[in-house]
Amino acid sequence: MKAITHLAAVAFGVAALATTAFSKVPKGWETDVDAAIAIAKKDGKSVMLEFTGSDWCPPCIMMSKKVFSKEEFVTAASKDFVLVHLDFPKGDPELKKKNQPYADKYKIEGFPTVILLDKEGKEFTRFFASQYPEIDKFLAHLKDSLEKKDLD
Repeated sequence: MKAITHLAAVAFGVAALATTAFSKVPKGWETDVDAAIAIAKKDGKSVMLEFTGSDWCPPCIMMSKKVFSKEEFVTAASKDFVLVHLDFPKGDPELKKKNQPYADKYKIEGFPTVILLDKEGKEFTRFFASQYPEIDKFLAHLKDSLEKKDLD
């Protein structure tokens, strides 16, 4: 009986670790949109909102592994943007509920969606992150989006 109890404890522990591993916020990212806009206003930056399903969306998981979690990306993108990670994990209903008003406000229709806001919080473009699955391509798209915004 002890072996079964021990096995169950290990199984639940592994499941808990797996769930929290997916719902971790990447280093260098904010999770509060209003706070990010305030930082952007103060620092003269734009805001990048990333809407993700970290534990169920294959393109989201791929983008996290290949782009968003990489120090090279965070360092480069943070020069012009305050980065905001908005997760909708199946394994964390409370976090999903907390972020749902943002999905409603910005009318999110799919994941992973990225929305770029100016320092006042006004949207200037949106796209599916998985269109740019490499750091250099993603950064180039961000730069291009900023240049186009400044032309308006």
